[in-house]
Amino acid sequence: MTAGTKGGNVRVELFDFELPEERIALRPAEPRESARLLVVAPDGTRDAQVDAHVGDLPKFLRPGDVLVVNDAKVIPAQLFGARRRGETVARIDATLHKREDDSHWRAFARPAKKLRIGETIRFGGPNEGAACQAGALSAIVVEKNEGECLLAFNLSGPFLDEAILAHGHMPLPPYIAARRKEDARDARDYQTLFAEKSGAVAAPTAGLHFTPDLVAAALGAGASIEKVTLLVGAGTFLPVKAEDTANHVMHSEWGEIDAATAARLNAARAAGGRVFAVGTTSLRILESAADAAGQIKPFAGDTAIFITPGYRFRAVDALMTNFHLPRSTLFMLVCAFAGLERMQSAYAHAIATDYRFYSYGDACLLLQA
Repeated sequence: MTAGTKGGNVRVELFDFELPEERIALRPAEPRESARLLVVAPDGTRDAQVDAHVGDLPKFLRPGDVLVVNDAKVIPAQLFGARRRGETVARIDATLHKREDDSHWRAFARPAKKLRIGETIRFGGPNEGAACQAGALSAIVVEKNEGECLLAFNLSGPFLDEAILAHGHMPLPPYIAARRKEDARDARDYQTLFAEKSGAVAAPTAGLHFTPDLVAAALGAGASIEKVTLLVGAGTFLPVKAEDTANHVMHSEWGEIDAATAARLNAARAAGGRVFAVGTTSLRILESAADAAGQIKPFAGDTAIFITPGYRFRAVDALMTNFHLPRSTLFMLVCAFAGLERMQSAYAHAIATDYRFYSYGDACLLLQA
């Protein structure tokens, strides 16, 4: 497992900004590649900020470049249930965020104060009420700590997977869920073209912009596409409550880069190609797997990498990513990659010119010198 690697300690208030509520996208652009793309080039270069569209991405690629995408597949990780204490029944919502083994998941529970260690939560549909009609899936609270708990389910392995698929709901980000209910469209919209490895509880959202036509255009520009895995956890949405980044604890996530993929990525860079991370999740697993010389090694395990300004990037040359929340670890990451002032300027431009923000919103392409 990688430690919480990062740059220097930085005051969190530097990453704050005001975002009008109407800038939050509640649905993705249709077609996907019609989403806007703000290209942010290094300071001092011509056209340091260019307004484009995601469909223009191939214009910024050169033969030999590699687009690295995350093939994580989102599971319906939000479970609605109830716990009974005598005649008293309390509704409990649990959002799974990290699998520990065949039968144990860590989850964020609401309201956590209504749970005690050793109690059983029975999961059913969203309107299960006191009866909790579907009792086939249940879990015992094994540990509890500040809104997070460890759940031991009554099923394991593929049987638990099937039960989660049957009872779970797509875990929309809180800034969308607060404004509308999850519906059938989200089962399609909140999954990328590359989704293969089940277990993520949040989408690698930069990948949501890709369609078969965009992939074909990127390949036609001479680029290649490589897949890595980072099973994104719900911790990605947690606000940074500390005043200094030194005091923020990242939740770990499981990731993998196989030996053949690592070898192809190293060969591409050695030949002069650039590595374009499609999303912060792809970037984080690449940086977790890279050694001090920038060589990408095979990797399989947990990473809690936390990237803030001052971090020296080793494996990534460009980053395509959506627009992130203020005071979030992901906004800190993009500021580390492109510079705090450049990103403050880019976000101010995006807000002023009506870019759409967050998971279903527009994207930016960050280029390094």
